[in-house]
Amino acid sequence: IYFLFNIVTNKTEIADAILIRALEPVEGLKIMMGRRNKDNLDRITSGPGILSQAMGIDLNMYGEDLTGSKIWLEYPEKNQSSLPVTQTYRIGVDYAGEDSKLPWRFYFTGNPWVSKL
Repeated sequence: IYFLFNIVTNKTEIADAILIRALEPVEGLKIMMGRRNKDNLDRITSGPGILSQAMGIDLNMYGEDLTGSKIWLEYPEKNQSSLPVTQTYRIGVDYAGEDSKLPWRFYFTGNPWVSKL
């Protein structure tokens, strides 16, 4: 149904990646709301599938270099290094057995844009 935004963190053909589950939108809000067919910001980027939809991420971006011009990562304008971080178990990976309980999910504590459990 949806494409997901994963950042590959290893070499080609080695399955190590980070799933981006949510983000705090700061630019292009009207565009994102249009892509999500919403008239408000409520949860337009707080879930891995809807985040990709709001950002316009689809199969055409598969394998894109994150230092390119189609999609990239930036440091935030405001310093967030002092914000408390919550570390918890992964979501939606029950098929992974014991690995589903690994504490590999991180988010800024109390951030309203976090995807829900």
